[in-house]
Amino acid sequence: MTQNQDAYSTGSAAAGGMDAVDRRIILATQAGLPLAEQPYDVLAKELGLHVDEVLARIRAMQDRGVIRRIAAVPNHYALGYRANGMSVWNVPDEHVRAIGREVGALDYVSHCYLRPRHLPLWPYNLFAMVHGKTREQVAARVEAIATLLGEHCRGHEVLYSTRILKKTGLRIKDD
Repeated sequence: MTQNQDAYSTGSAAAGGMDAVDRRIILATQAGLPLAEQPYDVLAKELGLHVDEVLARIRAMQDRGVIRRIAAVPNHYALGYRANGMSVWNVPDEHVRAIGREVGALDYVSHCYLRPRHLPLWPYNLFAMVHGKTREQVAARVEAIATLLGEHCRGHEVLYSTRILKKTGLRIKDD
């Protein structure tokens, strides 16, 4: 993830009916939007398009599922959050979606998602990345999540990062 840039998460371009102009927009933005006060204006100028067309095309690609989301992607390490831990939770399947939305809304959780269990070794079905400046802070936040889950928490663990991995979304190749 790159600091103060927008990330694009793209779905199937072929299924979304992406044309040559859409492809140029994706290529121009897949590493992040321009760091400018009016990034879409800068992008439109670079592409030789009107900003309204760029915005309309991006919205249309989102509607078709070609682009799933546009989001700011901070570099947590650069911001001092170096004790990041992936918390994994064993919660009842019938409640996991509602619980996931609740946990994902916490300000110290950057992403939260469902994953299949792999019994008998891996009973966890909910993952939430918890950020903190110290492991003690992360541990306290994980315990707050456990309290929030109450009786729905059947167990959890925290897996701490041991190295920084380069995080990028799908990239399409310029022909």
